[in-house]
Formats: sequence, C-alpha cells, structure tokens
Amino acid sequence: MTAAAVPSPYGSSRPFVKYQFDTAYDEMFCAPGLPREYYQALHRTLVGLPPEELRKSQQAADLTFLHEGITFTVYGSKEGTERIFPNDLIPRIIPAAEWAKIEKGLTQRVTALNLFLRDIYHEGRILSEGIVPRELIYSCKHFRREMRGLNVPRDIYVSICGTDLVRLPDGNFVVLEDNLRVPSGVSYMLANRKALKRVFPKMFRDYGVSPIDHYPQALLSTLRTLAPENCAYSQDPVTVLLTPGVSNSAYFEHTFLAQQMGIELVEGRDLLVHDNVVYMRTTAGPRRVDVIYRRVDDDFLDPLCFRRDSFLGVPGLFNAYRAGNVSLANAIGTGLADDKAVYAYVPEMIRFYMSEEPILPNVPTYMLTDAAQRQHVLENLEEMVVKAVGESGGYGMLIGPQSTKQQREEFRARILADPRNYIAQPTLALSCAPCLIDGEVESRHIDLRPYILMGEKVTLVPGGLTRVALRKGSLVVNSSQGGGSKDTWVLRAGNAEDRTAQIADDVWKGLAGGPLA
Repeated sequence: MTAAAVPSPYGSSRPFVKYQFDTAYDEMFCAPGLPREYYQALHRTLVGLPPEELRKSQQAADLTFLHEGITFTVYGSKEGTERIFPNDLIPRIIPAAEWAKIEKGLTQRVTALNLFLRDIYHEGRILSEGIVPRELIYSCKHFRREMRGLNVPRDIYVSICGTDLVRLPDGNFVVLEDNLRVPSGVSYMLANRKALKRVFPKMFRDYGVSPIDHYPQALLSTLRTLAPENCAYSQDPVTVLLTPGVSNSAYFEHTFLAQQMGIELVEGRDLLVHDNVVYMRTTAGPRRVDVIYRRVDDDFLDPLCFRRDSFLGVPGLFNAYRAGNVSLANAIGTGLADDKAVYAYVPEMIRFYMSEEPILPNVPTYMLTDAAQRQHVLENLEEMVVKAVGESGGYGMLIGPQSTKQQREEFRARILADPRNYIAQPTLALSCAPCLIDGEVESRHIDLRPYILMGEKVTLVPGGLTRVALRKGSLVVNSSQGGGSKDTWVLRAGNAEDRTAQIADDVWKGLAGGPLA
C-alpha cells in the first residue's frame, strides 16, 4: 500500500501542522512544502488564515447544506438515517490539459459501453468471437432476456453515467468502476459548487473555474433526445423523474434534479398504463408521458414483468416500453455493463468496437471464476480489495490491508461458495488532497466521479464529484461508509494556469478584506 508517512515540513505553522505525505500522489504538492503551480494561490490563502477563520468558513458551508436540506440516507444506522451530506471546504483543482484527456477517455468509454450493450441484446458479435465469455454475460443477474431484439431510441442504452476514477502514484488516472444503472451524486457536485462560490467568491472568479451550473439543462436536453418517434409533443416531450420515494437514500437528489429541470417528480403510483401508453395522473386528468428518467432499479420497475412484490414501479410499463411508446433512461438491462466482472473487459470492448487503444486504463482485475487467479487472490487476501460484482456504496467489499483475520476468513468462504459473485483488485494508493479537519489542513484519500451524458452527442460538465475518505487512513470514499465530498475546479486553459502567481498576489493582498466574505 503506502510507505511510512513523511512529517509535515511546516513545523508549527498553521494550518498545515498535521499535514503528512506518503507514497500516494498528492494533488496539492509536488514535494513536501512545494505546492503545484496551479495550487499556489489556494495554498497561500490557507497558510495565511488562522484556524478559527477556517472553522467559520467550514461552518458557513455546512449551513448552506443544512438550510437547503442537502442530505443522504444511511440504512441501518443507530444514530438515524437522515444526515447532512459531509462536504470539505478545500477544492480539488484539475488543470485544463488533464481534464481534456479525462473527457476524451470517458467519451471513448461510454461510446464503447453503448456499442457493447446494443451488440449483446442483438447480434452478440463480441460473444461469437470469444472476446467476452458467454457464461459471464448469461450468469449476470442484470442481464435481461426481455431486452433481446428490442430497439431503443438512437441505440443509446446508457445516457447517464458516473464513472469513478482514481489517480495512481505516477500521476495517471485509471478507471475504478462504471456506474450505469442509476448513478447518483451529481446534486452534491452542484451543491458543493454553490457553497464554494459563496465561501471563496474572489478566488473562484480569479482562478477561471469552468462552470457546471448548466448540468440540469444538459441532462434535460439529453433526455429529450430519447423521446419516442410517435411522441405527441416532439418539440417538448413530456419528461418525468421516477423516484422510489422519500425513503430512498438519494431522494434529495431526485427532488433537486426534477426541480432544476422543471419536470415532474413522480412515484410509481402517479403513473398508469393504458393501451401500452404511459400516463401521469394530474388534477386536469391523465397526461401522456414520453420519457422517464428512472431512479428505480430494473427489478422494481414493473411488477407484471419483474418482481411481483414491487410497489415502486408501474404495472404494464415494460409493455409500453417494448411497444416504443415511452423511453427510459437508462435503458432496462444496462446493469449488465455495471457488473464489476464485465468491467474487466471494457478495454477489449474499446478495441473490438472502435479499433482504438483505451485512453483511460482499467485497474488490474482478478476474475475469481478462474482457478489460478482465484488461488492467487486467496493466498494474498491481506493485500487485495475484494468486491461483490453487483454491490455499490462500499457494501460487500473487503479491503485487505485494513481487514481482520476473521473478515478475511469470511470472505474466503464467500469466494469459494460463489466465485462468480466477486472480483479482486490490488489495493491502490489513491491520491491525497488537503482537507479541512477541525480547523487544520490534513491529507485524505480521494477519487473522482465525472458525469457523462450521451444523447445526440456526448457531454461532460467539467469536473465531477470528488469524494473524500474523511476517516484518517481510510480508502473508502462512499458517504455511506464515512466519506464526504469536495468541489472540483477544472481550470480554463490560458487563465489561472498561466496567471497563478498574479492570483496569489491578488488574493494575499485581499486577505484583510477577507476572501471568505
């Protein structure tokens, strides 16, 4: 994993007195005490502020989240389920050139995933040619035989995607996993930005940060491109967001996005199907629905087709979908490409469908259905991260270096009982970034979840959700496991990257007036 930590070079200087370095890539520093060029203004500001001022600034950001009801749900917690989403005050900065590579790589990846899903549910060329094993696909619980031969609008199965990236010690980004079913977190990305613009208004403006505020409208435009051909209102298709309800962990996000897009937030009981057409119940009578942005898993969408005990979906929805009278985003059956074992084959998908080399590589992944790879993992569990292929949110996972002997033995038994349900990866030294912890700046591990939209074209808002493992030494960034998030600043080319020194001087001179006003 990582070597012993290097003490902070700041001595007793606040607020970096507790800051430590190890073998992980440090986002702010290229060497202890030496900030990267594009972090210099931010670093100088932090060094010049007393801990009490930083605490007040963090409290101001927290109050923004509290007043706007920015929450998430933790299931099974003794302290209660509803919590304010943890946010860190110090932004993560990405230069324009780095972002350009990320954007290109994610565009390539989402294109290949859509080609793969179209192929799997139609011709199956990638299976016939032996690139991806048939048994891997047909044993996946998210493979939907009902989708075989069914055409979806524009052949787009994945129109909304959140892909998790991590930066390795060599400075390069790799893909940790894809989130294709109902990717969440984008509302927290927007909320972090809103809070930081209030806390650091001058620095935000001077840095030349690329905007992300247009995401809701970009999402709405993407959804509208999926409207059925027989849509009654071709210029303004009726679009709704289908939520499981208030008890869902991402309900805040559902309400937020529906409000920002200006569309109706509905539950299954608000919709009905008649003659294979979906209608929304309104006070003025039934209104036809053309596009559903669904935040409900496949299993619960239609009790007549999938789980019969579901009260979250709409009876008859799949028949209306199959008849081409309503569109769903994302399409039913996209969870197949969400499977962490299928993830291992994405580089081969890119080569097969696009005749290109992957721009963003995968993390090396061990397939536990293979006897030799399984034996290697079982002999080295203390060095591995083991993941259940269909879980998310940090559940169903073993982090070897931070596990107990009992936990490793439990996972050994699970793997032997059902090897198809698990994959393993080497434990990665995720990059670190400065975080404000009790008024002082400390180093914490982070990842990055950019959000990709695919409609008439592929769209990425510059940035994404930087998730933070707030617990010292932890590698788990999920909010359900004690993680939080921070704003991600993607710099515009030729702005802050070329003017860092001037920005630092301007901010330093303005400290008396307070950049935190």
